[in-house]
Amino acid sequence: MHIWLHPQRPCSSTSEYDCSPGSAGTGWPHSLYRMSSQQGNRLSSCGLKSPGPHSAPGDSPFPPEHRQVDLRRQQISQIVEEVQRVVHHLTTEISLQDLRFQAVPYSDTYNGNIKVLAPSQFLVTVPVKGLVGYREAREQRWRYYTLRGTRLPCPLQDPEGLRQWLEAEQFMKSQWQWHEADVNIEGDIVPAKVLQVFRKLVENAIGTCHLSGKVSMLTQLSAVWVAVETSTCQVELELVPTVEIPTVWPEKARWPPCLKRWPSRQRVECIKSFGFALLACSNYHWQQSFLQAEQVLLDQLDEDGGCRRKCFQALRQMKEDVWCPGKRPVVTSHHLQTVLFWTCEKYPHPKDWQVFSKAFLRLVRKLHKCVSQHFLKHYFVRKSNLLQHASSGELDTVAQKLALFLKNPQIGLP
Repeated sequence: MHIWLHPQRPCSSTSEYDCSPGSAGTGWPHSLYRMSSQQGNRLSSCGLKSPGPHSAPGDSPFPPEHRQVDLRRQQISQIVEEVQRVVHHLTTEISLQDLRFQAVPYSDTYNGNIKVLAPSQFLVTVPVKGLVGYREAREQRWRYYTLRGTRLPCPLQDPEGLRQWLEAEQFMKSQWQWHEADVNIEGDIVPAKVLQVFRKLVENAIGTCHLSGKVSMLTQLSAVWVAVETSTCQVELELVPTVEIPTVWPEKARWPPCLKRWPSRQRVECIKSFGFALLACSNYHWQQSFLQAEQVLLDQLDEDGGCRRKCFQALRQMKEDVWCPGKRPVVTSHHLQTVLFWTCEKYPHPKDWQVFSKAFLRLVRKLHKCVSQHFLKHYFVRKSNLLQHASSGELDTVAQKLALFLKNPQIGLP
């Protein structure tokens, strides 16, 4: 891929590339974001706009030398469309077999349950139901149990970073099924137990829905992964049971720090009103997720006519084609998105985002620093390092490629 950095080319206005992700030729930012009428009203009350209508397939936000970015978005959009149909079919069957799990809705506009981490790696959050009225746990207690029912001589480690316990009593209302032994140990809703139940439901649904020729389980992984054959390639989906907690902002997310110019105070209050979610993706602890809040932050990036979004798309394309390609890359789109947020906070003024070449290189330098140091703070929960469990060797390889690019950033890379 060629990224030619024109030193004085100003960025296009937002209207030129404000694309919705549900149609061909679009795809910002790697998800089909399903926004309910209640969420749309929440945006309006914050003085923000809901994502606009689809752009025509031929509309391109990029000049000719950047059209590969646009082509890539068309391809991803088609893959996501096929994946969404499969996911809706599977989860509808699962919801009929176990009332604790909801179907992932099909949407021809936005679907926030599907997140593309890489062209062939998707995260699909499957909502659970029967848990209403969440509140933060106030009392700390020790846990001595194991998944097999034995007792430990020492308590389990307390959760760190994005992780937390989840007790059935933290909800004002909870269905009796969440107190059953198949998911509950000593009052805790245990993610590993939830995943065990969910995995069996997915396996059964693949057969019941006659999808065995298109969908297969990836059994070597502890999480629930499936491979889906699309018309163009095979993609891998991680299906994650998710407790959605709207309107509540967790205490761990002490954001924003004082005296920050970006985002605005009005935007901050709007983002916090979308709450967070808890993902079942480890043994004992649930992981906090802010996909909707992050999406709202992304949707209105360039109201001042800057080129933040355009820089992100070019950064993502270079990452996938040159710096960190592959099926399960050590650096994902979520990492790039976090780099973008940190850079926007450090450079809050519109003048910092008027010239594409300068703004793009600023992002590349920030990415290089994070990858080299194996350290990237989560934007909302700032005590959490998103690269903590990443392969050091793979990160070092990416850092070397980034350093090579920064030595001569105007070179055309293959």
